[in-house]
Amino acid sequence: MIKPQMKVSQEKEGRTGHESLAGHLTAPLMDFDLTEEIRQLHAEEAWGRTGRNSKTLVKQPDFRIVLIALQKGGHIEEHEADARISIYTLSGHVKLQVPEQPVDLPAGHLLVLDRAIEHDLEAVEESAILLTISWPHGKETER
Repeated sequence: MIKPQMKVSQEKEGRTGHESLAGHLTAPLMDFDLTEEIRQLHAEEAWGRTGRNSKTLVKQPDFRIVLIALQKGGHIEEHEADARISIYTLSGHVKLQVPEQPVDLPAGHLLVLDRAIEHDLEAVEESAILLTISWPHGKETER
């Protein structure tokens, strides 16, 4: 199996969002040990300083996968995406608020949201989620 070539400084000062990548992660076959990836996120300075950390695992023009680790009480403010997204809770328990509806996502649960649906997320306990983003027509747009 082909392992992705993505080693960029794991000790970034103040890293709290997506890791800066030396290149796109676009190998035809990629295999990830998510348990080890989560362990690495927990070991970085941002985890202790901000209570959350993330790493982009796959980055294509129309598709992205991001691993996000959150400490209990960690929060991602309300926002929306110009893409369809899925959120899979790998461990822990998170809650999302979508318009007029709270959504519980304990470990093992998957949520899919269509484009332009406002949502926020809070970790009920220490959690790790896998965020998948799929842009229409292969075009990422910022919001």
